[in-house]
Amino acid sequence: MEPHPIQVVVTDDLERSRLTVFFRLLLAIPHLLWYFIWSIGAFFAAIVNWFLTLIKGRSPDSLHDFFASYVRYTTHLFAYLSLAANPWPGFLGTPGSYPIDVEIAPPARQNRWKTGFRVLLALPALALASVFAGTPGLGGGGGGNRADEPEWVNFSAGGLIFVIAFLGWFVCLIRARMPNGFRDLQAYALRYNAQALGYALLLTDRYPNSDPSSPPATRPVERPAVQIRVEDDLRRSRVTVFFRFLLFLPHLVWLLLWSIAVLFVVIASWVVALVIGRVPAGFHRFNSAFLRYYTHVVAYLFLVANPFPGFTGAPGVYPVEVEIDPPQPQPRWKTLLRFFLAIPAFLVSSGLGSAVVLAGIFGWFVGLITGRMPEGLRNLGAFAIRYEMQAYAYLYLLTDRYPYSGPWEWAPPPEAEPEPGPEPEAAAA
Repeated sequence: MEPHPIQVVVTDDLERSRLTVFFRLLLAIPHLLWYFIWSIGAFFAAIVNWFLTLIKGRSPDSLHDFFASYVRYTTHLFAYLSLAANPWPGFLGTPGSYPIDVEIAPPARQNRWKTGFRVLLALPALALASVFAGTPGLGGGGGGNRADEPEWVNFSAGGLIFVIAFLGWFVCLIRARMPNGFRDLQAYALRYNAQALGYALLLTDRYPNSDPSSPPATRPVERPAVQIRVEDDLRRSRVTVFFRFLLFLPHLVWLLLWSIAVLFVVIASWVVALVIGRVPAGFHRFNSAFLRYYTHVVAYLFLVANPFPGFTGAPGVYPVEVEIDPPQPQPRWKTLLRFFLAIPAFLVSSGLGSAVVLAGIFGWFVGLITGRMPEGLRNLGAFAIRYEMQAYAYLYLLTDRYPYSGPWEWAPPPEAEPEPGPEPEAAAA
């Protein structure tokens, strides 16, 4: 598939100024005022652009450039607000002027049917974008719409990137640096947001791409202790899709019963790990099986996978499989404070959980019609499940490695090829 016409380019070095981080909201006030004024003009220009594109089959160059600058400026502003980038942005949305930038292809012909129903077609994308970065559109960056303002024209100051910004604010004040995983997850959210906004404003008729790994983010330095393997072929049974929630109910009962046992095992693991510095292998196997089973059930419920899962959490039996490293020694101070240390991870997981719920709802309709799950939604669901399992594995003391939030599947670097040795004749000589 060709690259999407709207892409985010990241050249940020992760360094942050403690002073500007501390006063970030105050420093952004002039931009928020300018954003509100620009948005009013963009709203009326969007109506004109819709009629012209419907008549001519393409957006006029001048309006395309106007909306491209608006989308870039919106991305620059929210990257600055959310600490995804450090410099104070300009006011014109100039291309190549910011570490989190948007590249937008020139205007191209667009399908008139898609143009005519663009507002309706954009609603699912805008709903998912609202989970990531607030509802993208043409309103001010406050909370809530005016009574006379359509839902899709508001950009509410909410979403996953601002949950990460809240957590990253403390990290940046301490370390003067944004965690790599946080920045990359924000860049993914901003990329989807820019694509959704660009689709609504007729910059392109290509639907936003929800795949977190397209393009891939920066590779994490340390191998995550919890990974996910996906071997799903995207095909879905329409019958089981239609009755998916009813089919899930037996698993819900078993999941609740198993969770009670896990609670006692986790408490026992915590006490033992404080004494001996590691979780007993039996406890580790029991909780790992529970997380595998939980992965299977959540993947089934939200259409990330198709087969009806088993009830034992056996490894290697399901198309979406969580893989957890064997038990390792763990620092006692991390074990002692594990519950409090895990709270930020679960805040991020809750934001991603909202995304996977929407992905499952949209996938339900698409699966009923086409018998397939869109690859982007499947991959978004798998990414959200992976992070949730990392958070639970950290809380359950299966690992002391903190969850990695970046949308990247870790793989070992390629081994360097050995240097060629001397030729046989030379060696003999």
